[in-house]
Amino acid sequence: MTKLNIGMISFAHSHAFSYLEQLLQLPNVHVAGIADAEQTRVADVVKRHGIPYYDDYLALLATDIDAVIICSENAYHAQLAIAAAEHGKHILCEKPLGLSMEEMDQMIDSAHTHGVQLMTAFPCRFVPAVVEAKAAIERGDIGDIVAIKGTNRGTKPDIPWFTDKKLAGGGAVFDHTVHVTDLMNWFMPEARVTEVYALAETLFYEMDIDDAGMVHMKYDNGAVAVLDPSWSRTASFPTWGDVTMEITGTKGSLWIDCFEQKNELFSDTTMKANWYYWGDDMDHYMLKAFVAALLSGEPVPVTGLDGKRSTEVALAAYASAANQQPMKL
Repeated sequence: MTKLNIGMISFAHSHAFSYLEQLLQLPNVHVAGIADAEQTRVADVVKRHGIPYYDDYLALLATDIDAVIICSENAYHAQLAIAAAEHGKHILCEKPLGLSMEEMDQMIDSAHTHGVQLMTAFPCRFVPAVVEAKAAIERGDIGDIVAIKGTNRGTKPDIPWFTDKKLAGGGAVFDHTVHVTDLMNWFMPEARVTEVYALAETLFYEMDIDDAGMVHMKYDNGAVAVLDPSWSRTASFPTWGDVTMEITGTKGSLWIDCFEQKNELFSDTTMKANWYYWGDDMDHYMLKAFVAALLSGEPVPVTGLDGKRSTEVALAAYASAANQQPMKL
């Protein structure tokens, strides 16, 4: 069986640990190296799995790997992805794709110029409930979409760089807008967001970055959407957060809860309810799809352009909140 040699660049984002565990389970993947300037961050997984370690990502890119997965701080996505493309490596980049339209254009252009594929990490597209909803919409079960109400409400990340605007690019609005906006765009592939009106505030924590907001969107097909992308879930919440969507069409409606496949546990040890997800792992299916596309020479299922379109909405949301008026795209 042909195997894809994959390198991982940076474990700054905790998703990297989940991605590694899933990659190690795929029979057609060989994890050929991990690059991270902070060795202590990856020392355990490198030792446990016997994976070559590089303190310089350029040294990893100089090897014969086929692709890289980038899970760095958001501020370094563009630099790392462009370097990977210049070395002829395919790329799966953590979201949000970049911190500006210019950065994302450079990433997409570099991948095209060097003949490699750039995929944005949007695992929510691979949740069974989302996949079934997409199929129902394509069948015309609810008619034409006229409105979407979504949530992506989490707890404040405990990784320090997430609340550093220079490294993260923004707070909760930036972190959580992109996931559900990508799903909205996916459900209406021919439509484009034309206007964004948003609020971004700091309501729950004492910090210099937003932890709450509301993002309103208008599409050129007449549909409207609203999203709560906050860090409003407290430490007592049963899990890290939620991802939900209520989709209204001309012939019916759909309700999606991405994490409904769960068990509920009430324990005196934790003194709070806990949810334990038992459903299909979205990271597994996302990585499986990425690998399958590269091995078959097919287009990756979530492109750099997809990442750009959702991030564009998040950037417009901040501009709208600052100017206190709708922003045209």
